[in-house]
Amino acid sequence: MCAHGRTNAEAFGGFWEHDEAAIIAEVTETIARHFGERPTGWMGPGAAESAVTSDLIKEAGYTHNLGWPLDDQPVWMRTRAGPILSVPYPMELNDIGTNVYRDHTGQEFADMIVEQFDELVEQSAGQPLVMSVSLHTFITGQPFRLRPVRRALKHCVEHKLRDRVWYTRAVDIADYCFTLPPGTIVGS
Repeated sequence: MCAHGRTNAEAFGGFWEHDEAAIIAEVTETIARHFGERPTGWMGPGAAESAVTSDLIKEAGYTHNLGWPLDDQPVWMRTRAGPILSVPYPMELNDIGTNVYRDHTGQEFADMIVEQFDELVEQSAGQPLVMSVSLHTFITGQPFRLRPVRRALKHCVEHKLRDRVWYTRAVDIADYCFTLPPGTIVGS
């Protein structure tokens, strides 16, 4: 479970800090009430954050943030309340940006997934890396996009070096990173 704001139409850049903090508290409480546990990860609406979002989510008890797609590996970021882990989130391998905004076909998007996967598997021989793919049912779920993406994901799952790949969730990546000794993750 990852908190994602009240709506994607509500970008945090236009709110006063206390209003943004109130929204974060409302979202956290709503998720906890409906799912029985509070989220520990946050990704701002529309993948956008204000200058203080990381501070506010850390102060609200969040441990990791997906709102800063700045690297292919987790990094520790500083906030006024202490460090928060940035877990990679895809901007390029996101069907909204690729298929909707840049009008790539389903096959082009699938090709991007395969090329990204193959390259990161090679690069990961030297360090652990994260490859995220963001899919939305109302976009990739369209049959003309679904078939090529299904083939791309099959390529990843059946890759000859699949024993070097961990298919998991952002929270699991974060939880693993929390166990690593200082100095292992950039920024620690």
